Amino acid sequence: MADFEERRSLLGGEDEGSFTDRRAARGPGRPLPAICDPSHLLHRVVVLTFMCFLGFGSYFCYDNPAALQTQVIQDLNLNTSKFMQLYAWYSWPNVVLCFFGGFLLDRVFGIRLGTIIFSLFVCVGQVIFAAGALVNRFWLMEVGRFVFGIGGESLAVAQNTYAVNWFKGKELNLVFGLQLSMARLGSTVNMNIMGWVYSKVADLVGSPGHTALGASLMIAAVTCLFSLICALVLGFLDKRAEKILHKEQGKTGEVIKLTDVKDFPLPLWIIFVICVCYYVAIFPFIGLGQVFFIEKFNFSPAEARAVNSIVYIISAPASPVLGFMVDKTGRNVIWVFCAVVTTLAAHMMLAFTFWNPWIGMSVLGVSYSLLACALWPMVAFVVPEHQLGTAYGFMQSIQNLGLALIAMAAGAILDTRGYLFLEVFFCACICIALMAVVMLYFVDYLRGGDLNWSASARAKLLKEATSDAE
Repeated sequence: MADFEERRSLLGGEDEGSFTDRRAARGPGRPLPAICDPSHLLHRVVVLTFMCFLGFGSYFCYDNPAALQTQVIQDLNLNTSKFMQLYAWYSWPNVVLCFFGGFLLDRVFGIRLGTIIFSLFVCVGQVIFAAGALVNRFWLMEVGRFVFGIGGESLAVAQNTYAVNWFKGKELNLVFGLQLSMARLGSTVNMNIMGWVYSKVADLVGSPGHTALGASLMIAAVTCLFSLICALVLGFLDKRAEKILHKEQGKTGEVIKLTDVKDFPLPLWIIFVICVCYYVAIFPFIGLGQVFFIEKFNFSPAEARAVNSIVYIISAPASPVLGFMVDKTGRNVIWVFCAVVTTLAAHMMLAFTFWNPWIGMSVLGVSYSLLACALWPMVAFVVPEHQLGTAYGFMQSIQNLGLALIAMAAGAILDTRGYLFLEVFFCACICIALMAVVMLYFVDYLRGGDLNWSASARAKLLKEATSDAE
């Protein structure tokens, strides 16, 4: 849901202060214990724990529809097109909100209140979603997903702002890796446990149906409540640290100016095309994957949910490792090319062969992680620093627009043509992304850009630029 967030904060949070470099003037008296001292690593580890669980509920509940695809469609008597509206309604508010989430956190609410408010939106949205299933009103479920979407993406921005404020320095890359891993853990647990929860609830109420579905989704809302409690605790700890360390409340560092769009260079627009065409072949596929594995490979529902979650399982440990590899080698365009080609191979394996789908989905998981590590940082190489907020905001906006439109299109294709035609459609999207990568390579080469430079060449250029500035 938010791979760009990790990269955006790393690139856009340069002005934030680090707790490591701050020490409080405590005056006379006994020093605070390490676990209570905001300048001590042990206390920041406690803060990191709450920080990681802040987004757990959001990621757990985002893919509730995918984990319960069969049950949602059968219990509410839906077709696939209507089912995919649940994902579209999540994306619609973020076509606009991506431009204003950082502004609201910086200028209106502040990071602490803003985090609590967005956590409330996530919690309330999930409760409305579950209530809609309980009373068998699909329009109410759509309203719930819309409210859930208002909070979900902005909560990720708040989570990253907290991370930069507490860990800027040598620990930040590790912190973002841990946050991403926890997000993927939430998605994985959802995929593998919600079917079991539904079956237990159905046994309790006497039969499957919308009541069992609604009760299962209401149980899932407990994870959002837990995340809300983490937001409240984080707000308290951050306020306390502000008083002890005499520091300012954290800010996102985003500067959004829509007028900057007219100045975006051609390579950035190509990056936007790659982003949209790639991700629309990943998230909608996972959203519809459970029934695909049941119908084509004769998997049981539990096996189908397990293989459908492997992309997230692999992403959790692979993202930090692959990010480190890209940082050390450079050559971002080549890595993006490799990710897109292997993703196309994975989709073709799933579409045209009966090989064990664990192979194709595992390849997809590695490819998905690699692309996130190589694509998003390239934005910082093609636009000046003062345009980063606008560029990433616009990139997120069109990504959500693409996801909303393709989610509806994928549902319609599946209803009328079936899974084979849908996979061909996803392969076509990946092919467009592949052509865009090749175009990006030549455009960057002809313009004398540095998108495909090695890490050593880029470091040498940065060192020379620093020397010239001095």
